[in-house]
Amino acid sequence: MSEDVKSHKIEFPCADYAIKVIGDTGVGFKDKIVEILKKHAEVDMSTLAERQSKEGKYTTVQLHIVATGEDQLQDINSALRATGFVKMVL
Repeated sequence: MSEDVKSHKIEFPCADYAIKVIGDTGVGFKDKIVEILKKHAEVDMSTLAERQSKEGKYTTVQLHIVATGEDQLQDINSALRATGFVKMVL
């Protein structure tokens, strides 16, 4: 009794693609994330949301971008992870 699970495919370009980045709280975390995203995509700054974890150890930054393809998303993920302070990209 298994149901077929169909994944939702993203149709590119996607003008409202949400990216959530979780990382170590530190001075300039949000600015660095925005800088990296702007190098790879058009960023909608009106969607910027930032919050800290209960203990203040981690910060989450969420933004919407114009996603143009899988390669772009992989490049963004790689650039964010290369910082050393990003723990998760959703």
